[in-house]
Formats: sequence, C-alpha cells, structure tokens
Amino acid sequence: MTTEPNNNLETTSVEVISNNPTLVQQQDEQPQSEIKQETLALIEAIRTKAQSEAQKAGDFARESYLDAVRKAKEEVDKLNLFDPKRIDDALKQVQGEVEKDWDALAKQVTTLGDRLNEAAKAAWDKLTAPRSE
Repeated sequence: MTTEPNNNLETTSVEVISNNPTLVQQQDEQPQSEIKQETLALIEAIRTKAQSEAQKAGDFARESYLDAVRKAKEEVDKLNLFDPKRIDDALKQVQGEVEKDWDALAKQVTTLGDRLNEAAKAAWDKLTAPRSE
C-alpha cells in the first residue's frame, strides 16, 4: 500500500480551497466570528453582573441609611429630647431669668439716674452758691 491516495485527497482539498477564495475567506472568518461572539457574550455577562452588583450595593446602602435613620429616630424618641413639657418648662425658666435680669438692669439704671441727678444738683448748688470773700 502506498500513501499516495491519501496525499492526493489532501492535495485535492488544498487545491479546491486555494481555487475558491470565498471558501477560504469563510473558513478564516468562521473562527474570528466565533471568537467575536464569545467575547461579546463574555462582555455582556460581565456588564450584566456589574449592573446586578451595583444594584445590590445601592439597595444595601439605601437600606443601611434607612436603618440608621430609624435607629436615630428611636433614640430621640427614647431620650425625650423634644418633650413639649420639658421645652415649655425650659422656656418659662429662661423667661423668668430674663425678667429677673431686666428688673436688675432697670434698678441699676434708676440708681445711676438718681446718682447723676444728685451729682448734677450738687454741681449746680456749688456753681450757684454765693462766694465768700
């Protein structure tokens, strides 16, 4: 047996492919097309996964923020920081202190006015007193 018939088959295939440039181009493009398709599929899978993960992260951040706000509200409610009665009592206390301070200031101004009046009267009396020679 000879290996020539087998070589003839290969030679014939190469000749058919060489003589038909469209067939060569199709055979060359097929692997590239498959590579492009697989690459595009990989990119699409990565994009989809990234979007999904970003959505999950956004949802997690939103839920974490809402939980923090709820806990802060609960703490404010628990501590009664804004208890209306306590605010009213504080306002009454401040009002009482302001009135006390105002009364003290008015008293000091009155006292100063009286002293200035006495000083002015004394100065007038001194200025208008007859001189002894």
